Amino acid sequence: MVGHGMRRSTYTDIHYLEALTVRKIQVQGVHHITIVGSTRTSAIDFWEGVLGMPFVLEQPNLGNADENHLYFDPGDGRLLTVFTNESRTDARRHAPRDIGCVEHLAFNVSRATFQQVPARLRERGIEFLERDRGFMDSIYFHDPNGLKLEMACYKFETPAGFRDVEVLMTAQRLRIERSDHHITADHLADAIALLMQTRDRLAH
Repeated sequence: MVGHGMRRSTYTDIHYLEALTVRKIQVQGVHHITIVGSTRTSAIDFWEGVLGMPFVLEQPNLGNADENHLYFDPGDGRLLTVFTNESRTDARRHAPRDIGCVEHLAFNVSRATFQQVPARLRERGIEFLERDRGFMDSIYFHDPNGLKLEMACYKFETPAGFRDVEVLMTAQRLRIERSDHHITADHLADAIALLMQTRDRLAH
């Protein structure tokens, strides 16, 4: 018998606490990104014509009858979509960088493509900025409506069976252990070596 004021049971307490816990909503990756564009032609000319994204789907914006909805494949089978309206014109100004705004979108390119980006942007009269981010190289420029875009290329090749993020997390731990300012090629090389050491191998 449980006396007055005594706790009923650990089992009951655990379930009571679980009932009070607000559970997270577990995401599994980016599904798509949607931006506000100008016209249909402008969107196709830039996203497919400049960045090579296949134009894969078009339908009305089911949430706004005044807009069209274009879908592009950025290269990984996911989607980048654009709302368009034929009454608009390209903004031709930098998009706002206020709290809550998107700072930029980054797209992965191969090392071979990355090396060609500056020349190909110059051919189109598009201004750009190059940056060394320690673990990757970046080139920034703007679309016709002022959205900042990044062409990004990692400085490492991820070993088979691992993910890019595992290399980066291991490099980050090494950087912290060594009290270094930012991730460098040294951290990346050592991170890859540590990951490879987890592979099964024969004794000798």
